[in-house]
Amino acid sequence: MKLPMKVAAAAIGTPSLFPCCNFAHLPASTSLSLSPRLPASCFHLLAFAHPHLRFLSFSVSLSIYVCQTSINFTGRKKLFLRAENLDCESVEQMDLKKEFPELKKDLYPSIEPYCTGFLKETFTLYTGSSQEILMAIYVPYLQPVVFFHGGPGGGTSPNNRRFFDPVFYRIILFDQRGAGKSKPHACLEENTTWDLVGDIEKLREHLKIPEWQVFGGSWGSTLALAYSISHPEKVTGIILRGIFLLRKKEIDWFYEGGAAAIYPDVWEPFRDLIPEEERKCYVKAYHKRLNSDTLETQYAAARAWTKWEMMTSHLLPNEENIKRGDDDDFSLAFARIENHYFINKGFFSSDSFLLDNVEKIKHIKTIIVQGRYDVCCPMMSAWDLHKAWPEAEFIVTRQIIIKGACTRVMLNWQWRHETTKGPSGIKLVVPGAGHSANEPGIAAELVAANEKLKNVLEGIS
Repeated sequence: MKLPMKVAAAAIGTPSLFPCCNFAHLPASTSLSLSPRLPASCFHLLAFAHPHLRFLSFSVSLSIYVCQTSINFTGRKKLFLRAENLDCESVEQMDLKKEFPELKKDLYPSIEPYCTGFLKETFTLYTGSSQEILMAIYVPYLQPVVFFHGGPGGGTSPNNRRFFDPVFYRIILFDQRGAGKSKPHACLEENTTWDLVGDIEKLREHLKIPEWQVFGGSWGSTLALAYSISHPEKVTGIILRGIFLLRKKEIDWFYEGGAAAIYPDVWEPFRDLIPEEERKCYVKAYHKRLNSDTLETQYAAARAWTKWEMMTSHLLPNEENIKRGDDDDFSLAFARIENHYFINKGFFSSDSFLLDNVEKIKHIKTIIVQGRYDVCCPMMSAWDLHKAWPEAEFIVTRQIIIKGACTRVMLNWQWRHETTKGPSGIKLVVPGAGHSANEPGIAAELVAANEKLKNVLEGIS
């Protein structure tokens, strides 16, 4: 029996900056919570926000947020040592600053979406706001960016907006099918990579956006590549983080014992849920339980699956992230949808589909950010993509902190590796973290990447 499905979306922009914009107000009905909503049969439009304005929310069919980046190229290897409690800099540091103009790397302040809502499709994709107002808004001047969350099944969070300048970018976030607040929750029916690519295009068309930048990490990098390969003429720039090409060797590394060599203590609860006779393939064994007729069996498998990833996604343990594994709603969608995609090989026609089709997007300005110590999506995938796509800028983060009795010393490598210069840029390698976009080193490079692309769009570099 087929379940009815919808798709939802939200966006951010700056209405006060564009007095010429037309606002079309649609008839609304009032919900029990007294927040106005669009009729279920209607398509709803985009939204935008500004840090100095009170943000409104509205209904749309897909959830979206905007971001952008720019690219700088250089080739040099540097090693410097810094004592944080001293008011001096090494010659190496000063030289490095001269070569690489300082970019903003701090996250932007937390903001709320101006509009949110659900776009009626086969799914409901959540865009995220406490109020929903019926309106159609058209803002032609902001630079649009669409954010692809990880998992698949992870959903978006308010912090995802903080990578982007809300004055410059129209930020579009959406919860993919079955994830976050999209409905039906944790649904696997009609949920494939190509369904998501289709949703993204419908969202772009619905918001009347001619072309946009894409931003994605982990599974989001997979989806960003798949979408860009399918619609290269609609993409102005790409930022990728924690590269995941959804190849068999990547799945085997994380779920069939490779990562267990680094986290044997964390691996045991994941392993012990499965009887010994079924341990030849954990992905298949978990697939059976995540699709069990018994909800409690599904929840138990989902918690184990989710905690395994949450406990390995940071270089240093992150308790807040680990606790997400205890949230049955989150973990069920996260585990079921991830497992569904992995057992179906990403719904790609070949194991190397993304690498085989990189040629179609080599002309697009791109920055790749990778944590050196990423266990979930190890650097081999980013390196393979880098070799296939030398025009893209490649940033690897790695950082070692040594604490002593008198001072805290940071040993910080910054390796910038230049290969063939092309229209897209070059490859870089940077300092320190694991997998998560919320780790300081990675977050800083993602903000800087957006600033680079912003500079390109503004003609600064």
